[in-house]
Amino acid sequence: MYAFTFEAPATVAEAAGLAQAGGKLLAGGQSLLPSMKLRLSAPEQVVDLNRIPSLAGIRREGQAFVIGAMTRHADVAANAELQAAIPALADLAAHIGDRQVRARGTLGGSVANNDPAACYPSALLALGATVITDRREIAADDFFLGMYTTALEDGEIITAVRFPIPQRAAYLKFKQAASRFSLVGVFVAQTSGGVRVAVTGAASAVFRHAGLEAALNQSFTPEAAARVPIEADELNSDIHASAAYRANLISVQTQRAVAQALAA
Repeated sequence: MYAFTFEAPATVAEAAGLAQAGGKLLAGGQSLLPSMKLRLSAPEQVVDLNRIPSLAGIRREGQAFVIGAMTRHADVAANAELQAAIPALADLAAHIGDRQVRARGTLGGSVANNDPAACYPSALLALGATVITDRREIAADDFFLGMYTTALEDGEIITAVRFPIPQRAAYLKFKQAASRFSLVGVFVAQTSGGVRVAVTGAASAVFRHAGLEAALNQSFTPEAAARVPIEADELNSDIHASAAYRANLISVQTQRAVAQALAA
């Protein structure tokens, strides 16, 4: 690694001041530290968020759950109240990476990083979540802008994410065996505002599929999803899978997610 200074603020305000001055925020470190080891990232100052207690925790507020940005994947997966109300979200967290990753990785870190194959962004989009920062609230539909790109401004810190409780939901991930990231992951949610379908791992960034949503709003069945053509033109093609294969996976995973949601 390159030389850098290390700061461990005790409040969000202190962390925000350091971030605005150019410090690089450190949450779970599952993306930042490997990139620093490979010298792909060389921050002069690292700002550790792990000593700010207000950033972690899970609480229910009416018909939504507010999950702190520094809440570990393992804690999301193990929360009994969340398991009962939004089991798809708890199950998603339970299958991120391996035990070590789940013990250190955080919700806010994953959302802010916006890896094209990460699981949490699909949950935010499908559930119509809201990203809460130290400055404002951002709807998930407005938050994810492209590969590793979000609506966060320089120095802005995610403090929590608010997830509305859906009528039913399911997330299915076809894993890339080595990384355990999504080759294709599909999160389907039937909400009071209609069906939302979010896809991760298949393109340069997480996205909603309008065709699948329209079909499932008409008939929330696997058969309805199966009839929707999935275009491969803008999907990823690499050593792991062709664009056509990913297109087929989107259809299959959506059908299976709908079936799982109906069975829950």
